[in-house]
Amino acid sequence: MKKHIKVLGPGCAKCTTTYNNVLEAIKQTGIDADVTKIDDIEEMMKYNVLTTPVLMIDEVIKVKGRVADISEIRQLLTA
Repeated sequence: MKKHIKVLGPGCAKCTTTYNNVLEAIKQTGIDADVTKIDDIEEMMKYNVLTTPVLMIDEVIKVKGRVADISEIRQLLTA
């Protein structure tokens, strides 16, 4: 089943690192996933989050306000 992953953040270094970590975790696990980076403030407000970066998997917030490392993202993807 394909995972739908979103990384929310305005484009700061932490947000970019989170996005890159997601891509690497997907590559390492080989799962089928769509990854969307949302950096538009108005779009982020729809998710009612104030601290970034935010990592969402299948519309559920998994990590908020900090960078998730690759091993943590791998665990979240395969859970």
